[in-house]
Amino acid sequence: MEPRAHHLIIGLFTILAFAAGLIFALWLAKSSADRDWSYYDIVFDQTVGGLSEGNPVLYSGVQVGDVVELTLDPRNPGQVRVLVRVDQSVPIRENTRVGLVLANITGSMSVQFSGGSPDQPALQGDRDNPPVIVAEPSAFNNLLASGEQLLTKADRLLTSATELLSDDNIGNATAILQNTREATDALLARRDQLTALLEQFDNAAIRTEEAAIKVSGVSDNANELLKTDGRRVLASMDRALAVITTSIARLDELARSNQGAMDAGLQGMGELAPAMRELRATLRSLNRFTHRLERDPSGTLFGNEPMQEMAQ
Repeated sequence: MEPRAHHLIIGLFTILAFAAGLIFALWLAKSSADRDWSYYDIVFDQTVGGLSEGNPVLYSGVQVGDVVELTLDPRNPGQVRVLVRVDQSVPIRENTRVGLVLANITGSMSVQFSGGSPDQPALQGDRDNPPVIVAEPSAFNNLLASGEQLLTKADRLLTSATELLSDDNIGNATAILQNTREATDALLARRDQLTALLEQFDNAAIRTEEAAIKVSGVSDNANELLKTDGRRVLASMDRALAVITTSIARLDELARSNQGAMDAGLQGMGELAPAMRELRATLRSLNRFTHRLERDPSGTLFGNEPMQEMAQ
């Protein structure tokens, strides 16, 4: 009697638990059916691997709906149109962004809304006429695409490395290393000669520096000479030219004043002609001295070459 009553109690408990679970499922389904939904048609320009019907729709990480349907755009099969439903209490605005996020480590994806300014108008849509929203590129898909490109480049790199390490290239590299070693050994064998050659270069550089210092000293002396004695000589020449100019002016004035006397007699002309010749000779000598001073100031002022006497 006791075992039969025990089994009866277990069976009754099982029936009651099943009934409670069924009632909870019906209540949950009725609660879901009684909710008001807004529908949106989301266009994806990239693959939506991992997304399927029934996957959750999130808003800033909080589930607000689920995926209803996935279809390919008949006019552009490269686009995927995902119909989602969102609780009407959640405002989806015109500047709300939408994209894919990784739901778990198994690769399942979720649709996530984010952003949206309160001052923007809300999008309202039903099942028959849902608003179209263009999704942003998924960071996860971009990562996968970048990973594929990285793998492709790595494969090319390995292929190039294999070609680089071919038998011919290894032989060429070995020959280059051998030649380099032979050249190094030859240089080491003649290191004494190289050391002597470098010492000669050092000595030549020292002598060149000393010569440059001497040339610089001579240049400084010549410059100082031109600044002191040369200026005095030029000042003296300026004074001499001023005197000569004054004399010429006086002679010219004298010639104009005695124009009648010179035309009338030969005695005045005979006395003036030697003075004019002497003046011309003086100007020629001064001109030669000026040219020599321009060509060689130091030799002209301090050289041992005697100046030619003025022709009489």
